[in-house]
Amino acid sequence: MKKLLFSVLLLSGMTAMAQDTMMNDSMTDDRTADREVIPYNQWSLDLGVGVHKPVNPLAPGYFTNTPSFGQADLGVRYMINDKFGLNLDLGYNRFEGDDESLPFKSHAYRASIEGVINIGNVVGFKEWTNRFGLLVHGGGGVTSLSYAEPNDIDDRDQMLNFTAGVTPQLRLSDRVALFGDLSIFGHVRQNLTFDGTQSVDNSVRGFNSFLVNASVGISFYLGGNEVHADWYDNSADSRLDDLEDRVALLETNNADDDQDGVPNYLDRDNTTESGVRVDTKGRALDLNKNGIPDDMESALDARYAMKGANGSNGGDTDGMIEKLINDGYVNVYFEFNSTKPTQYSLSSINFLATYMKDNPGASASLTGYADELGSDSYNQDLSERRAKMVNDILVATGVDAGRLSYEGNGEDASVEKSSSPARQLVRRVKFQVNN
Repeated sequence: MKKLLFSVLLLSGMTAMAQDTMMNDSMTDDRTADREVIPYNQWSLDLGVGVHKPVNPLAPGYFTNTPSFGQADLGVRYMINDKFGLNLDLGYNRFEGDDESLPFKSHAYRASIEGVINIGNVVGFKEWTNRFGLLVHGGGGVTSLSYAEPNDIDDRDQMLNFTAGVTPQLRLSDRVALFGDLSIFGHVRQNLTFDGTQSVDNSVRGFNSFLVNASVGISFYLGGNEVHADWYDNSADSRLDDLEDRVALLETNNADDDQDGVPNYLDRDNTTESGVRVDTKGRALDLNKNGIPDDMESALDARYAMKGANGSNGGDTDGMIEKLINDGYVNVYFEFNSTKPTQYSLSSINFLATYMKDNPGASASLTGYADELGSDSYNQDLSERRAKMVNDILVATGVDAGRLSYEGNGEDASVEKSSSPARQLVRRVKFQVNN
């Protein structure tokens, strides 16, 4: 009776402790409102096999090896939080005599519900290791014992079981862990000995049989989060690191390299000119779809000679257009490590192509540049490929290839290397025209 009472009190204490801690955790969560999404996996499958030893009762002349191989269990575990959980345990034991015993065979099947305490998280294992863990468990259920030899008994011996155990863990990965387990079972109302040849005295209340299991096995963690509750680090340092990572991600996502008001993670073109109006995706507004941003088009109309403006067919009668080109007002720009002109730079290529067609005696040289990121030799080759790309586009528009020449001039170190917007201005091809 004292043993049974002690076991019930032990189990009740574990349950009360778990409930108290869960209530405290819940109150903390309500105050912080930071646990709406649980950051760890809660389910696991625990498969184990190993040895056992029926302590008593066995009839005189019946013995088992110490220990005896022949037990297995399957646990389906759910962690309510990173410290406490519940486990449905299904187990099997095969009992048979050793070489010095009278022959017998029997089989036990059990099902039990257990409370689980993650001692590693309770006492702070994460402060010194993330590889080793420790669980303790305790609970109760039912056991069914069947007898095959020497007496083949049809009726099974039904009894209650109470268990307590300890489970060291070794983490292999975020999804798999090895474990060892040592569990003690006490049975109530067992009617026959484990060999099935004698009755057990049930007149005295309490445990009338005991069994010890030792297992090794594998835990498989289920869920979509990175880590299971067994290994979740809920320390202040870990939470601070997580917050720093979140802030860094927000800063990265909300950076705006081209200063157009649209963060990079939404920006489809983060190389738009300063001051040019953009849509919600960061693309320069171009209502007439001519490839020139609307805010630049009016300035070009005012600055550059238009076709038929002076009674001629767009010729550069006063040399103004040639001066603008040669002074670097017209350039073709590129994305980082790319030979493809940016969308808005197509207007610059079209501008030169129109000029060459309206001035058939003119020739043009194209010079490509790269920023300072990368090796000198690579940037020299990249600058030449950029110049050739613009040359090929001009030829494709109808400009005679004999009127064009191109070269790469490597890195342009005229701007601050650490400034991303400034580097965009030197990834370019500039023009030089001669009449």
